[in-house]
Amino acid sequence: MIDINDSEFLSRIEPKELLDKVCDGKAAAAMIQPGDILGISGFTPCGYPKITMHELAERMKQTPFQVDIWTGASTGSQIDGELVEVNGIRNRMPYQTNGTLRKAINAGQINYFDLHLSHVAQQIREGFFTNVKGEHVTGPDFAVIEACKIVKRDGEIGIVTTTAIGNSPVFVSQGKKVIIEVNTTQPVALDGMADIYEVANPPHRVPIPIVKAGDRIGKTYIPVDPAKIVAIVPCDLPDVTRALAPLDDDAERMGNNLVDFLKNEVKHGRLPENLLPLQSGVGNVANAVINGLVHSDFKNLSVYTEVIQDGMFDLIDEGKIDMISGTSLSPSPDGLKRFYANIEKYSKKIILRPQEISNNGEVARRIGVVAMNTALEMDIYGHVNSTHVTGTKLMNGIGGSGDFAR
Repeated sequence: MIDINDSEFLSRIEPKELLDKVCDGKAAAAMIQPGDILGISGFTPCGYPKITMHELAERMKQTPFQVDIWTGASTGSQIDGELVEVNGIRNRMPYQTNGTLRKAINAGQINYFDLHLSHVAQQIREGFFTNVKGEHVTGPDFAVIEACKIVKRDGEIGIVTTTAIGNSPVFVSQGKKVIIEVNTTQPVALDGMADIYEVANPPHRVPIPIVKAGDRIGKTYIPVDPAKIVAIVPCDLPDVTRALAPLDDDAERMGNNLVDFLKNEVKHGRLPENLLPLQSGVGNVANAVINGLVHSDFKNLSVYTEVIQDGMFDLIDEGKIDMISGTSLSPSPDGLKRFYANIEKYSKKIILRPQEISNNGEVARRIGVVAMNTALEMDIYGHVNSTHVTGTKLMNGIGGSGDFAR
């Protein structure tokens, strides 16, 4: 485990006035009290805090208590596994894919809020959710955010995020206290990929100024009030992502069918030659569909999506992509290594945004996104079930599919 005096860790804290906030994960976890609401960074098993949450689970083994967990989507095992195993979660939202967590939700042991991912930030700011006392709150008690470094730019302290944005900006802006976990396994070359833009609530909201996938409209860091920062924790644990199944004949046929369909749309003038911005869900099927585009004649493509998988790197390598916009990387373990090894190339083609922007239904509709997602079942009328088995048992949750379908 990395030490709080590690030189690499300390060098990533550029505002030296914050060095007195440095502590280990155990000390940070000790600040969290029973009933607290934690807003956690990350989206899929990328960009999530690891040491602090592990230490919190260890503390709960000795002194059982529960907290509420708000995230961007699914996270890593320290949160959706370890905390569940010690009965440490009272409420969880808005998406998950962990088998242990799923069983606890379906057994009624954990309250689960299933909602469209783009809605979470506004509903937090509007005070839709309540704490353990039943009081409406407009933010978490703690934002726990993974960073590759902390900077001071234009007079602001900023958190430079890692491989996912998710709901981190709203957790930081609305949270009472902030714990920053600086992960030295995450390359500082990630600096510059983020585009942090937080909208205002109605009636003060203005149009989101995105007209194409590659538009940058925000900052490369999450601004944070230094008075809120209560702990800066060193971490040297990498993201633990999921392997993707090898492409088989069925997967190749799905990809080829998609390409044939899109070619026909171009032929009849319903799509331009470089298509419209593409969106693809997460998982083996989604990756297989993108593989079809890799081997097609299409070029100058753009992507406005939620998660970025291995197939997107293939599109970059084949020179077929102009820009990819998302909220998180979600590659396989090999894909993550590939991303890090070629980060200078890939980072020029990838923008990571808050999920309130990446999944925004108005933006997706206005720029003409072609949305491609998987489901559990559908009927001949076009109704799609993406979240429940036999109408009663939750699988993962709505996720972003509803955002893009709308």
